[in-house]
Amino acid sequence: MSEFGPPPSLGDLELLAERALATVPAALKRHMGRVVIRVDEFPDEETEREMDLASPFDILGLYRGVALPHQSVMDPRAEPELIFLYRRPILDYWCETGEPLPAVVRHVLIHEIGHHFGFSDEDMERIEREA
Repeated sequence: MSEFGPPPSLGDLELLAERALATVPAALKRHMGRVVIRVDEFPDEETEREMDLASPFDILGLYRGVALPHQSVMDPRAEPELIFLYRRPILDYWCETGEPLPAVVRHVLIHEIGHHFGFSDEDMERIEREA
């Protein structure tokens, strides 16, 4: 009998992402619009090629869309903005670092939300500290 339980599932990470999203300041959340958060096992092959990844473990999350500073009312989009969280790379990072899994998921989510807003890494670090 193993002393360890099963690894967190896609659903477990979705729940952690929902909880992390609840910590994002309301002032930012109201400007997120139709951003959809999706948890996948790994990035798809197209993403691996586009990002020139040596391994699918090289990326924890990804924002797909047009950052708010680059959006125009003259260029409406039918597709929602997407934030991907990649389960297996996140779990691998979690195991390597020993950081609490909710903190890892929150960090990745806030980082990707920052890309939606067109924020710099410094901006995203400040937001994470304040959330």
